[in-house]
Amino acid sequence: MIRDIIQLLRPHQWVKNGIVLAGLIFSGSAIHMGKDLNALIATAIFCLLSSTIYIINDIADAEADRKHPAKSNRPIASGRITVMPAIIIAIILGAGSLTWAYFTHWGFFITAISYVILNILYSFVLKHVVLIDVMSIAAGFVLRALGGALVIDVDFSGWLLITSFLLAMFLALGKRRHEMVVLENGGKEHRKILEKYSTYFLDQLISVVTPAVLVCYLIYVISPDVKERLGTDYLYITVPFVIYGIFRYYYLIHQKNKGGSPTRILLTDLPIMITVFLWLSSSILLLYCF
Repeated sequence: MIRDIIQLLRPHQWVKNGIVLAGLIFSGSAIHMGKDLNALIATAIFCLLSSTIYIINDIADAEADRKHPAKSNRPIASGRITVMPAIIIAIILGAGSLTWAYFTHWGFFITAISYVILNILYSFVLKHVVLIDVMSIAAGFVLRALGGALVIDVDFSGWLLITSFLLAMFLALGKRRHEMVVLENGGKEHRKILEKYSTYFLDQLISVVTPAVLVCYLIYVISPDVKERLGTDYLYITVPFVIYGIFRYYYLIHQKNKGGSPTRILLTDLPIMITVFLWLSSSILLLYCF
């Protein structure tokens, strides 16, 4: 039972909440212990909130997940955990984490509530609306990044927020494409929204979003305002890592038919792992040592 509950919470997906720390790192505030602690608390809260949303989504998608070759093994879809205990766990997690957010920072609390409302709407309504479904996923990442900045009272670059949104769009579109490929290769239908997409249409959208991510990040690193605020003229050195990381993921989507789980790729694809490490370590060195 404990093992099923842990699987229900999907702790391996918590890595996505690392974006909460973006405000801390890219504001030059990581040397302040008080802000470090608040940022880590915010990350922990979003981990609990995201698990709450996963439970709600699994309840809403239980019937559809039973038609999916992999998702049918999830605790609720397989029947190992029934709906009522899952609802109780979701209420405890959600109420507890929002209470924690309330006593942490008021602005962060509002962001956390917005994140929960957005994702509940996604679970029951928005994921059935073409294009709005992937945009809702991307908005969730932006709210996490924004919450991480608010909790430590720092300004978050608009260009970095836009880059976060577009990158999340890129990942969401790649996931939709993977689902389309599975469906076209004989996989059972499990998302009605896929009827409104095609692999060609998704490829076109990905082709639009990919350069947009790169251009926005490039504008961010060479922005005079960012240079003045962060005290470095050399953040552009990180651009090659971003280009390679995007292209590598693009390669995995189109040549290896991957992309169904961005988290799994991040944790298992060695070139992606090395690229993320080099990008993050070089960013930290440039922001705090030069």
